[in-house]
Amino acid sequence: MNTHQQTVSPPLRLAMVAGEASGDLLASLLLQGARAHWPALQASGIGGPRMQAEGFVAHWPSEKLAVHGFSLEVLKRVAGIWRIRNQLRARLLQERPDVFIGVDAPDFNLGLEESLREKGIKTVHFVCPSIWAWRPERVHALKRCADHVLCLFPFEPELLQQHGIAATYVGHPLASVFPMQPDRRDARRALGLDETGEVLALLPGSRKSEIRYLAERFLQAAQLLRQRRPGLRIVLPAAPGHFHHLQAWVRAQNMQDVVTVLDGQSHTALTACDVTLIASGTATLEAALLKRPMVIAYAMHPWSAKYMSRKQLQPWVGLPNILCREFVVPELIQDNATPEKLADAVDAWFQDPARIAAVQQRFSALHTDLQRDTAALSAHAIQELLAR
Repeated sequence: MNTHQQTVSPPLRLAMVAGEASGDLLASLLLQGARAHWPALQASGIGGPRMQAEGFVAHWPSEKLAVHGFSLEVLKRVAGIWRIRNQLRARLLQERPDVFIGVDAPDFNLGLEESLREKGIKTVHFVCPSIWAWRPERVHALKRCADHVLCLFPFEPELLQQHGIAATYVGHPLASVFPMQPDRRDARRALGLDETGEVLALLPGSRKSEIRYLAERFLQAAQLLRQRRPGLRIVLPAAPGHFHHLQAWVRAQNMQDVVTVLDGQSHTALTACDVTLIASGTATLEAALLKRPMVIAYAMHPWSAKYMSRKQLQPWVGLPNILCREFVVPELIQDNATPEKLADAVDAWFQDPARIAAVQQRFSALHTDLQRDTAALSAHAIQELLAR
């Protein structure tokens, strides 16, 4: 055996689980950075199309993990999800990857991480659970389950370190992906929209249950806005798997002539719009990084809403408001998310250019705060964990 053969290291083997479209996006960005450090990287587990585009082998698609709320509506799917987790656990214990990275989805990932860590597999949790917003007791589970936590927001590592949890602030990868000055003209040209007309983007979420609770309200609000602003154009980007479903919603509201349903392209839609009516979630941060004024809405099964409200620690629900520590954009939650109130809140943005300029300035400062070399910082943290 020659010297070269003796010194060649085996490729790094990552196992990953990402749920929903937002986790798929975050994980794909992490994979890009990891592959820059470990070109022969092998990665597999549960993921979506963006991860697969980076060479990830998905044993199950991430959409299998998409659930919403705490009620009987979820129980129908829980058994299947737990069966997937047990099958994945058995597979990983047999294959023994160098490190397991759970991307968000704490209800699924933390239990899996705990069992893998007990068997000597190193674990990383990417995206600190929102223990500062609700369910603070999760910090104890995180301490049991994760060898290291990669944090998206600057205040999180200190909070975790107070509980003896190793953590690194890596910035939010989206802050490095989105330009500081979005090109609205190019986005409108790409979507076939007039460069000077008013455009509203509707983003009712990526989960089936979110769409069920929000899509009709959003479309009814859009109808009211069209009556007030006859030239308004409306774009509705569909999350993976929901294009035909949303087209049916639009036809049911007889709005096919004024609402353009897009297959994906949510970032283009957000860049192109003047205002967005948007479901609470990662998409609201994307909208903020694209400097778009927004109205944040959310609705769920009443049992789920009651449970969540008891666990909530802060007055804000939307990420832009949480990070800015004040209501910089309106939030209409549950019973307040009526078509009339949604339309009024959106219309208020159109009528106040000075308010739009002020929130765009605030979002530019937030963008700067979140902009770090996420891929390199994450890879370095993983490298240090492997060295230990």
